[in-house]
Amino acid sequence: MSSRYSLGGEVHPEPALELTEVAIELDGEDTMSRRSMSFRSDCDEANSHRLLRGGRPPYPHSYSRRQMEVLTAVCDTILPSIDFDLYKRRTVPEPPLAAEESLRTFFATSASMAGTPQHIAGFISERMKHPLLGLLRMALFLLSTWYGTFICCGWLSVGTEFPYFRKFSDIELHRREAILRSWSSSYFTILRQLFNALKFLTLLTFFTQVDQKNENPSWAALGYCGPDPEFANRKKRPDHRQGKDGDGAEYGPLHGAVIDMESAEDGDIAASLRNSGFSVTIHRRTRSGKTVANIMKKLKGRGGECDDVDPAVTIRCDAVVVGSGSGGGVVAGEIAKAGYKVIVLEKGRYYARKTLSLLEGPTIDQMYEGGGVVATDDLGILVLAGSTVGGGSAINWSASIRTPEHVRKEWSEKNGLELFGSEAYTEALDSVCDRMGVQAKPLRLEEESLNSSVVRKGCLELGYPVSDIPRNSPSDHSCGWCCFGCKDGKKKGTQETWLVDAVESGNGAIISGARALKIVGVKQKNRARKKAAGILFQRANKEKDVVYFIESKVTIVACGALNTPVLLRKSGLRNPHIGRNLKLHPVQMAWGYFPEAETNNRSYEGGIMTAMSTVAANFSTTGYGAIIQTPALHPGMFSVLVPWVSGLDSKERMSRFSRTAHVFALARDRGSGVVDLPRSLSYQLAKEDEESLGNGLEKVLRILAAAGAEEIGTHHVGGERINVKRASYNEFERFVARAKERGVRGLSTPLCSAHQMGSCRMGVNPEESVVDERGESWEVEGLYLADASVLPGALGVNPMVTIMAVAHCTSKVVVDVLKRKKRTQ
Repeated sequence: MSSRYSLGGEVHPEPALELTEVAIELDGEDTMSRRSMSFRSDCDEANSHRLLRGGRPPYPHSYSRRQMEVLTAVCDTILPSIDFDLYKRRTVPEPPLAAEESLRTFFATSASMAGTPQHIAGFISERMKHPLLGLLRMALFLLSTWYGTFICCGWLSVGTEFPYFRKFSDIELHRREAILRSWSSSYFTILRQLFNALKFLTLLTFFTQVDQKNENPSWAALGYCGPDPEFANRKKRPDHRQGKDGDGAEYGPLHGAVIDMESAEDGDIAASLRNSGFSVTIHRRTRSGKTVANIMKKLKGRGGECDDVDPAVTIRCDAVVVGSGSGGGVVAGEIAKAGYKVIVLEKGRYYARKTLSLLEGPTIDQMYEGGGVVATDDLGILVLAGSTVGGGSAINWSASIRTPEHVRKEWSEKNGLELFGSEAYTEALDSVCDRMGVQAKPLRLEEESLNSSVVRKGCLELGYPVSDIPRNSPSDHSCGWCCFGCKDGKKKGTQETWLVDAVESGNGAIISGARALKIVGVKQKNRARKKAAGILFQRANKEKDVVYFIESKVTIVACGALNTPVLLRKSGLRNPHIGRNLKLHPVQMAWGYFPEAETNNRSYEGGIMTAMSTVAANFSTTGYGAIIQTPALHPGMFSVLVPWVSGLDSKERMSRFSRTAHVFALARDRGSGVVDLPRSLSYQLAKEDEESLGNGLEKVLRILAAAGAEEIGTHHVGGERINVKRASYNEFERFVARAKERGVRGLSTPLCSAHQMGSCRMGVNPEESVVDERGESWEVEGLYLADASVLPGALGVNPMVTIMAVAHCTSKVVVDVLKRKKRTQ
């Protein structure tokens, strides 16, 4: 169903692969010129990767007709069809004539008219994993009945005529809006969670779904152009069909080198690895399904017992790295350059340059962890993390900040980790920054985003400190779409640097679409610790599939702070700190509306993050506070963060999208969480963190006002805002003070996290940590961790360079270990 919305409150309805029978030992020569295999292509000459294009049908779902009626009614309450002429008569000034038609279409379009409920149902059924998923299903069932609706909605659901008790879809629109508002600030946590989930799914889906032309009918009204026009036009030109050298360079430097398990047959995978110089054995299977050459027997014969391993294919190398992001990519590149054979396993797939689409919805679904909808158990914090070749470094905002000196001192002296006070760590910082070409030259005004220019101007007006953010892209790179992958490879994530080094050295191979199942451990005679023998893995998109075994001398896990603990637990490790001490760098945002500004860039254009302030960071005192930076917000993520108080208010806010700047405060958190995805991701915000966010928010609001905003506001559920131009001094001060002191608990304000760390922290003993300062596990010999999970605590700034520097140091340790093993063979 859909609904027409009028300002008078009336409601007007609208209408398993089979393995070879012979065991074969493939010891191929090291011939990198033959590394590219003829796998099935997922992109053509003119288009991006098929998974990143628009026009994809909804995922299938199993919801009943009555449940879909409820979901449709909810979606059309959040985004109803609105009589634009009534809205326009009450709006001063009137919109410009050029924009009127697009605004009319936007206001008239409800969520159900765009097919949003069907997309949501499919996503929930096929992609979404969260502990509260059962709550959502139960709510849709209850709301499809009159008694369940009365339980969830109270007297607002009762009509004035018989039948008085009604199911949710039969309630008038203005009453449904009142019900959702009551849920948003309800005494009952479960109703606040239900509101947040439904709001998030409806708005994100509506503003990101695209047709076969990669268009969304609402974008024109928002002042949003969709994918970068220059990139879109470039892809249409005939000369874009190949790279400059005719070698497919515009598909990315790893094009033809990444072995994609989701599109490759088992024989092709084996042959490609052979061409890269790896030894591969395909084991003959008996009728019972067991391999004749059981690997367990071979490992037992090397000095001890091992886990039950029965793979179909065995691959041998010096080191296996699970994860290709800021940690895994660096480790793999450094080990390969040292002359050792390395295989990188990556759960995500490889998207780069021409194969990108820069479409928000498909990109978040395919290149972000959990399809971009990972959240803490209570839905209090939205958690964003990369899940693609290059990991977070492929989709982050380019900020490349070295470990602050006060953090190095704290970790070295208070935590007893000498590494962070050493010259070797300083050299590691220098090395990774040099490899990425990190620089901090300011952009020209016309190249800087509206958000960053607001921070710079506001800070200068107020006398707050403001600085240029170092970035791993050249000074002429000012793309607002880098959160969806870098269109030209100028942003130097690991997929443009260390992973390329690994492949070009002739010693590295990258397997994408691969899910690590378990770390294989061998019990050693007369030793308490097991010894890592490699990794079991299979295709990421299949639960039941051929199992591969990588037998390695050293095993490195770098799945990120969310996934590394999960793999360790699945592998039988019992250290009580695994998955604990998780830090999230919680972020709270505020917004300012700039109908006219010094820069012509819209909110999503220009360099994403180029200016920051430490006015609330407390670097010189406690070291715990909040830095002030800017986000990348395209329509989908913008819509889920801004408050919803009615359908009309939501569409008004969205119509100002392109001239609404966002600035955030990021806290160095003392609070912590526990991660065990997909079952649980809990987090407890400390009182001090809440104060840090409040202090940061106060400064953000003042910066927005000083930069010339006409109106400013927070993301508090009440939708609070103030017209700066009309407000008196006292009114403004009361507004800022109230926002600062209110707090963020109880789902009253959405928080975000783009940095996760510390869930397998480094330390000086196993009673307090998971790994030592060399990155080696206390429990398993030869098992190293090299990602954000090993950081001793919250960093307080963007962590990419710190993760890379720690991984660089760990790679030196691993290379030394491999050298010793080689000498003793």
